[in-house]
Amino acid sequence: MAGYSIRLKRSAAKENERVGTQRDRRRIVSRIRALASDPRPSGFQKLSGIEELYRIRQGDYRIVYVGDDDDKNVVVIKVGHRKVIYR
Repeated sequence: MAGYSIRLKRSAAKENERVGTQRDRRRIVSRIRALASDPRPSGFQKLSGIEELYRIRQGDYRIVYVGDDDDKNVVVIKVGHRKVIYR
C-alpha cells in the first residue's frame, strides 16, 4: 500500500494553522505524511455517508480524509478539535 499521494484542501491547511500549539501542528502533519505509506493505519475509522471517508485521531484532534485506492490518492478534508470537527 505504498506510494499514495497526499493532498490537503486549502481549508484543511488553514484549519491546521489554527490548531492550538506548534507541537500539536507538527504531530498532525507527521500523521498526515504517514498516510502516504498506509492510508488506513491502526485506529482509523470509516465515517458514514461518503463511501471512502475516514478519520484518524491525533490527541484531541481529528483528521478527516478521503482515500482513493484506484488513483492512489489521499485528500485531507478537515483538521480540527474533536469537539467541533463533525459539525
